[in-house]
Amino acid sequence: MKKLILSVFVLVASISAFAEKSDSKAENKSAAKSEMAMTAVSGNIIDEITGEALVGVEVTVEGSDSKAYTDFDGHFTLKNVKAGECTLVANYTSYSKTVKTVELKTKKNQVKIELQSSK
Repeated sequence: MKKLILSVFVLVASISAFAEKSDSKAENKSAAKSEMAMTAVSGNIIDEITGEALVGVEVTVEGSDSKAYTDFDGHFTLKNVKAGECTLVANYTSYSKTVKTVELKTKKNQVKIELQSSK
């Protein structure tokens, strides 16, 4: 009788350990997929009329905390953005706020945004 109880206990423990290991693998695969779905988007922001690069323009991803500012060449880069459809919002003093929806892929994503003076 002791052997039977011991055998049942070992069987239940083995099944339990196997189930936990399977769940752990599924979680790791899920985490890897979500990491793979992240990408970066970069681009330039210029004045619509003059074509000059605009410095210090705030660029955000709508619905997230991702934010970047353009450098002296009007260039910006946003990292860790979800791949797929994304709405970028460019906001700059004395210019109209510009919203641009782009389709982000997992590789290089370049975008050009032209801002219109609000005067």
